[in-house]
Amino acid sequence: MPIAVPTETQLRPPPDVGGTARLYLAVARGGFRRYSTYRAATLAGAVTNTVFGFILAYTFIALWQARPGLGGYDTAQAVTYIWISQSLLATVAVLGGGFQDDIQERFRKGDIAVDLYRPVDFQGWWLAGDLGRAGFQLLARGVLPVVAGCLVFDTRLPHDPSVWAVFLVSVLLAVVVSFGLRFLVSLTGFWLQDADGIRSVTVVLTMFFSGMLLPLGLFPGWLGEIARVLPWAAMIQIPTDVFLERSAGAGLFGSLGLQALWAVLLLAAGQGVQRLATRKVVVQGG
Repeated sequence: MPIAVPTETQLRPPPDVGGTARLYLAVARGGFRRYSTYRAATLAGAVTNTVFGFILAYTFIALWQARPGLGGYDTAQAVTYIWISQSLLATVAVLGGGFQDDIQERFRKGDIAVDLYRPVDFQGWWLAGDLGRAGFQLLARGVLPVVAGCLVFDTRLPHDPSVWAVFLVSVLLAVVVSFGLRFLVSLTGFWLQDADGIRSVTVVLTMFFSGMLLPLGLFPGWLGEIARVLPWAAMIQIPTDVFLERSAGAGLFGSLGLQALWAVLLLAAGQGVQRLATRKVVVQGG
């Protein structure tokens, strides 16, 4: 009677899903704690966001007084847009940074090779840490600008608690989309050994197409249509419109769906490029 020989897959122990989840949660907590130690820098950043918020708010008030209803926003909505976008600036890392600086430094030192031997997914490790960073930045640098704006200006805040919950979901998706874009840029270091140039170009694109400088509805013609479906729109424009309740019903699901779609596509692209990159590891330094 023939004896069935177990295959390698059958011999391999089942993945410890609970242990992996706890590991990622610990990494996220570590990211939160790490950024919470930079208290002076965080306070300076929050004050800077608030100051720029005042400058932009007064600019928007003058613009909307000259052109009422511009882009489909009333004056209160336009001013609120400024303060929400300022509160999300560091959360979604519009100007880059975060884990990108860490990966770049590990490329320079050659430690990136050690990272690839960790018994955990390379992308998942950095994503968990970035979610922890984003959570801290939302609380530490997001609250002060909004509170200051509400105290001084006529703003429009949601009265329905469910809107706040959906807004937080949208912010979470925005952070994942931002991570996906920044992770792809960082992976170019496997070939270029220095991604600073590409990072600089990406920051310019993010500032322009995310809605940080102006709501994308103000972009003319085909440029506005294209900008609203690009991944950068998922970082500032969509969460802010969710907060302002400009998206409702099918429109709301469409907005969140667009964010989720870009999050999945970018993470999948990151996994694909990561597999290619690990075949071409160039260790620098000692």
